[in-house]
Amino acid sequence: MPSDKAPQSASPSFVVCRDGDPVPDSLKGAMAAIGNFDGVHRGHQHLIRLAADSGRPGAVITFEPHPRAFFQPDRPLFRLTPEPVKLAVLARLGLAGVFVRRFGRELAAQTAEEFVDILERDLQISGVVIGYDFHFGRGREGNPARMKELCAARGLHCLVAPAVTEASEPVSSSAIRAALEAGDIALANRLLGYRWFGRGEVLHGDKRGRVLGYPTANIRLPEDSRLRHGVYAVRASVQGKPVDGVASFGRRPTFDNGAPLLEVHLFDFTGDLYGQVLDVEFVGWIRGEERFDGIEALIERMDRDSDEARSMLATDQTRSMIG
Repeated sequence: MPSDKAPQSASPSFVVCRDGDPVPDSLKGAMAAIGNFDGVHRGHQHLIRLAADSGRPGAVITFEPHPRAFFQPDRPLFRLTPEPVKLAVLARLGLAGVFVRRFGRELAAQTAEEFVDILERDLQISGVVIGYDFHFGRGREGNPARMKELCAARGLHCLVAPAVTEASEPVSSSAIRAALEAGDIALANRLLGYRWFGRGEVLHGDKRGRVLGYPTANIRLPEDSRLRHGVYAVRASVQGKPVDGVASFGRRPTFDNGAPLLEVHLFDFTGDLYGQVLDVEFVGWIRGEERFDGIEALIERMDRDSDEARSMLATDQTRSMIG
């Protein structure tokens, strides 16, 4: 097993406060970074560091479901971090906790001023950290200048963070989605600042992998996932320990062209993972999904895929958020 940067541990005192919950003492007076935080990428992490280093309890205010699901319900959004994954990442970033606000008709109808009133009255925070392009309130009427004005009138602090860039372009969730759709794991992970990972329950399959000499743990990624179909070098967390492997995501054109499935072969591992929830980090792209003329050709290619995966994993030093 190659050496790896140790993942940060989730804070045992990390608190999730939802609508209607009383604000715990540990979050009262918090400095809170606000945003959707899909992906919790490097730009998001900059906001979070400002909140966590403010000298007050650091927190995040985020929204579920993603606002686009409310405004554009007919356009599925490729979520980089579904809510459980997003909360798992946030718990490793030195925060006291997170406020999860339900995004629906009521919140969408609030004016900018009403939104800030809720921050002060209901969440009892002492200030906010927002991005340079943050908009809020009905019809996106509020902007960073308006937020500073409304906070000042209420005695709240307000920090506006500049863009975090990569190759002169702002780091964004949209850019990461595009990278994953193209299979560019290296770029996606660079923009995220950690290895992107999927989470799912290990399902029973047709046991075909065992016959091929490559037993797999099979996971269905969310239906909105638009990760490029292909073969990847991966690292999974098994009972808190990293295990290297190779994975195929796609429809298995050599066999059935079925529903997309993530099939993970873990190197040098034996054990029953059925029913367990597995976190699988994507470390590198190997090749696109292919249809093979026979089993021997498929196995030969899988052998080469495994060798390539081991090489990639041996040199990868990207930060981990699982374990």
